Amino acid sequence: MRLAANLSLMFTEVPLLQRFQKAKDAGFKTVEIQFPYEEKIEDLVKAKEAANVDVCLINLPAGDLMQGGEGLACVPGKEKEFEEAIKLGFQYAKALGVKCVNVLPGRCDHAGEAEVYTEVFKKNLVKAASALAKHHILVVFEAINTKDMPGFLIHNTQQMLDVLTELDHPNIKMQFDVYHMHIMDGNVDEQIRNHGHLIGHIQFADYPGRGEPLSGNLNFKSLFNDIQHSHYKGYVAAEYKPTGKTEDSLAWMENLDLDWLQTQIEVHGNG
Repeated sequence: MRLAANLSLMFTEVPLLQRFQKAKDAGFKTVEIQFPYEEKIEDLVKAKEAANVDVCLINLPAGDLMQGGEGLACVPGKEKEFEEAIKLGFQYAKALGVKCVNVLPGRCDHAGEAEVYTEVFKKNLVKAASALAKHHILVVFEAINTKDMPGFLIHNTQQMLDVLTELDHPNIKMQFDVYHMHIMDGNVDEQIRNHGHLIGHIQFADYPGRGEPLSGNLNFKSLFNDIQHSHYKGYVAAEYKPTGKTEDSLAWMENLDLDWLQTQIEVHGNG
């Protein structure tokens, strides 16, 4: 099944290790985790196997990004730290059977330095993609809107396309977050139709509020139809902040046609 639940934002009523079973009980066969690194690998594997779910994606460690710092992947002088992040991320990905790893570019807090930061990011992205390709793990990178995360280096679809075009690496694709790209670009349906073959992972939440589908203004019936008929054949992950209890936020799973998400996955790392 191509539908996944993000355990970092959903089922937060219980600790992370209990969320695997909560997701399974809610009808998900696949999950993703933003940053699993506070838990021991063996504990995560045990929880995953007990719930009998797959893990489709994790983020590489991002340094101080989530605490308001610049992060790792784009920051000059932090190249060695990023290499360590690749190693740690691989350990978790291998143990959990993850076949897609997301690299968060990070922030640029220095006016006029965006070009320098972008060059560092591209070199680090290639480093990660080349290292993980040997293990058939796809590397994706994500644009994040600058309203929620001011100063984020890569913040729209065109920037992601520019990076992909320049690098032309067989093991790098973009992670397309519907919520973030709706804020920055609008018309996410068209972006997915046009660039589905360049997307390695899709995440979604409604707007405004980043809540569950049907809690905001996005047309998910149209969106899912466009994903279904695009060249994208990978996972489609619910990465939203429930407006109430997670179990009470799942009406969209009944109200939207999700039968097309029962098909087989066609995402894998490339050498």
